[in-house]
Amino acid sequence: MKLTAVLRTALLLVPLTLAPAAFAQEEYRIRPGDVLRIEVIEDPSLNRSVLVPPDGRITVPLAGSVQAGGRGVSQIQTDLAARLAPNFAAPPSVFVSIEQIFTPPPPQPPVPPRTVGIYVLGEVNNPGQLAVVEGTTVLQLFAQMGGFSRFAATKRIQLRRTDSAGVEQVYLINYDAIEQGDSQAGSTVLREGDTIIVPQRRLFE
Repeated sequence: MKLTAVLRTALLLVPLTLAPAAFAQEEYRIRPGDVLRIEVIEDPSLNRSVLVPPDGRITVPLAGSVQAGGRGVSQIQTDLAARLAPNFAAPPSVFVSIEQIFTPPPPQPPVPPRTVGIYVLGEVNNPGQLAVVEGTTVLQLFAQMGGFSRFAATKRIQLRRTDSAGVEQVYLINYDAIEQGDSQAGSTVLREGDTIIVPQRRLFE
């Protein structure tokens, strides 16, 4: 008698254990990336796992295209049974469950911008090597290097650049002309290894 009572209690507890899972599946709305398990008792050849595509519509043999995205499993199940019914002598027993819920990949850390090494020498407030974002212009570099010292010859700034053949080219930059809008040299994009030299102003310059 005691064993029978234990078995009876265990059987009563089984539905209570399964109910929350079934309820959770019913409340859940299918999303792209989820995997559904479809089973048809009368025709096992229709049993399959189906990945829900981005448009939310799944394709099942004999049933065609069925809307799954945004619906609960019971809605999909009812729809499938109705679409499959004409192919069977009696209404088929169709079961739909969630086999796998799509988990989006974790966000990737932002990729730091590429930088180029620029050398700044002479009458500036922050001389040395500067790592600037790729695409930085001469004028933007002037701001990043902290500006010029009071002795800077701003009309005779040099941009020294070595080409792929190892030949150094020297370009003169007039900062005063850039300020007045008379020169476009400030928009020159800097390259890896460029050197900016700001000479000292002459006595009567």
